[in-house]
Amino acid sequence: MDVVVGLDSGTTATKAVTAGVDARVRDLASVGYPLLVPAPGRAELDAARLQRAAVEALTAITALARDRGDRVVGVALSAAMHGLVPMDGDGAPLGPLLTWADARAAEWANALVADGRAAALHARTGTPVHAMSPLVKLSWERAQDPARVASTPRWGGVKELVLAVLCGGPPVVDRSVASTTGLYDVRAGRWDDEALAIAGVRAGQLGEVLPTTAVLPGLRPEVAAATGLPAGTPVVIGAADGVLANLGIGAVRPEVAAVSLGTSGAMRVVVPAPTVDPGRRLFCYALTDEQWVVGGAVNNGGSVVRWASHALAVEPGHPEPQGEEADALDARLLEEAATVPAGSAGLLCLPYLLGERAPWWRSGLRGAYIGLRREHRRAHLVRAAVEGVCQQLALVRDAFAATDVPVCEVRATGGAVASPLWVRTLAAALDLPVRVADSPEGTGLGACLLGLHALGALPDLDEATALVRVHDPVEPDPAEAAVYRELRSLVERSTEALTGVLTALDALDDTPVDPL
Repeated sequence: MDVVVGLDSGTTATKAVTAGVDARVRDLASVGYPLLVPAPGRAELDAARLQRAAVEALTAITALARDRGDRVVGVALSAAMHGLVPMDGDGAPLGPLLTWADARAAEWANALVADGRAAALHARTGTPVHAMSPLVKLSWERAQDPARVASTPRWGGVKELVLAVLCGGPPVVDRSVASTTGLYDVRAGRWDDEALAIAGVRAGQLGEVLPTTAVLPGLRPEVAAATGLPAGTPVVIGAADGVLANLGIGAVRPEVAAVSLGTSGAMRVVVPAPTVDPGRRLFCYALTDEQWVVGGAVNNGGSVVRWASHALAVEPGHPEPQGEEADALDARLLEEAATVPAGSAGLLCLPYLLGERAPWWRSGLRGAYIGLRREHRRAHLVRAAVEGVCQQLALVRDAFAATDVPVCEVRATGGAVASPLWVRTLAAALDLPVRVADSPEGTGLGACLLGLHALGALPDLDEATALVRVHDPVEPDPAEAAVYRELRSLVERSTEALTGVLTALDALDDTPVDPL
């Protein structure tokens, strides 16, 4: 079969998948690398290691395709959003890459909110003003060393690093990744003058913005030789990982939302034009020139159960379980939590263990349990944490409704949705049917489909809705949905009331934390 490689460079691994026009993932390869947390608030990647991982993953997946007898006809790129890295004129990194989770720029985000500029910036760029944003990161970098920011030949993120090592050439970036930087005017289709001034950079340092379907000249000769692919193998510039997850799960038609629920989570819907929530709760990023994705990302997903496993189920002095052992412990706790009725016997969890993004976009939020009684046990704590995450996604869904973006069906992917409790709770909290994807590799598959579209093998991206395989829907339980609807207002009221306390506690604490 003729296949396209979807190369997905993420925060902890670069994954490569192959798929053809039948939208079935045929092979998978993965190359991991550590997230570096050298001090509180920092979350970095070794940028050169990430570049090597792209070549290594492409080499591995090409070998698998060759062994299967498939012919690789193109490579399409996906990349994690919101990274920032300085680069020289050839695209070699000049320092570590700051990931989305790096929180050192929080003060600068708060300042833009306080002086009233955040609302207009969000409206033009589609990106919330938050410490994750490259705009805010650059403003922080500028405060440390304005001359360095101005003199650095290139500034980019994960996608720009991968493009530099695979293809070389002058600096370019796709419209999708550009729209996630907080520096790009999504309606005008150009870098935003005010955002550039705040960041202290010029448009030329960020590169030319190309459509996500742009086909680049091909792999650098040395990369082609290393991977075994022909030097002329076309490379489709691709998009950001979040929007490609919608495509990979078949959630590209109106009223069909995608939910990603792994370590963190997100809910997104495709719309035909840039759409910005007036309440500034949602982002808006490009998929193609005609398809845009609105949604909200939450920092806390399956990580809340992993925290519970370590905090509530591991004996003091014993090593924390890893790998399959940790997965098995999580599964046991979820089975235990499933015995507790919806609502966790009046226990509410604000699951901000890793801070929070949507719908609050406030740096410094911390988690809390509210309503604890002596009758509550471990199962109640775990169930309340699962419910808390699903309630955050339901608040994102509520923001869709307020923005006149209807949702009638949800398609879900990610490691957490292997659990029946997660899926049932998500369906009830959203009060919508949830269909789980057949393949967990939604982002990589989305890159393959976009690549096939760019190369002319898949004329209509809307076909993805029919091509991508999903399981039968899990319908919301009406009684549970009613419980969560009543509790959701308490989640909002509690977060508003406790924000000052939680952020003050965060400011007092300098304990190193793992942002993922």
